[in-house]
Amino acid sequence: MRLNEYLERRRATRRPLVMTHVVCGYPSFEDNWRELEIMAGFGVDLVELQFPFSEPSADGPLFVKANQESLARGTTVAQCFEFMARVCAHFPFRVLMMGYYNTAFRMGDEAFVDRLAQAGAAGFILPDLPIEEAAGLRELALARELAPVVLMTPTSSDARLAQLAAVAHGFVYVVARKGVTGSSTAMNEDVAALLARCRRATVLPLALGFGVATREDIAFIAEHADIAIIGTAALRAWASGREDGLRDFLASLALPA
Repeated sequence: MRLNEYLERRRATRRPLVMTHVVCGYPSFEDNWRELEIMAGFGVDLVELQFPFSEPSADGPLFVKANQESLARGTTVAQCFEFMARVCAHFPFRVLMMGYYNTAFRMGDEAFVDRLAQAGAAGFILPDLPIEEAAGLRELALARELAPVVLMTPTSSDARLAQLAAVAHGFVYVVARKGVTGSSTAMNEDVAALLARCRRATVLPLALGFGVATREDIAFIAEHADIAIIGTAALRAWASGREDGLRDFLASLALPA
């Protein structure tokens, strides 16, 4: 099932949908699997599997540390693809590769999308790849029914939002604030206005990320967007309390049934 069809079906009964995030190999692939089991138990709809990279430019300190420690333990791209295939075959949620273009560049665009398709991924998010440089990769991805997800940000002009919308597929990742992941975000009129601007630019579902961490954030997203992206807060919960910490954190959000 293509990502847009899956999201349409899920949105018919849940608001907002939920996307979580796991850094492959941190603390280990065994830990990743336990995280995903808990996330699946709470009914998450999407998961980003981050392929670790030495210079994760969009990530805050906690994710930078996770990337570095995963690489230090010897995590490889091949292992990430193998893990992705296991995850896609086992869990009901859809999986997207999140990472940086260096991974695709070193493999070659065609080999990259072939491996994603073979693993069962629904798409990918490469925040450091401008759309002007992504046309070839985008064409290859769409031919394999993979969604190349684009990002809309607070600094994007209305003209830029229209350009992004013209090449967007699956859903749009809306960055709630300037900066990197990890800091808290005030879900206020400014974020609502950003989402309204994005909504005018595209009919695709809007996924809001960067700083989503509370039940109130989830309620805000349910009113103004379509998908809540929970990244750093879940990683922090696992780091501090492992299974119980992550389970308690997700329970605290009162996610839609």
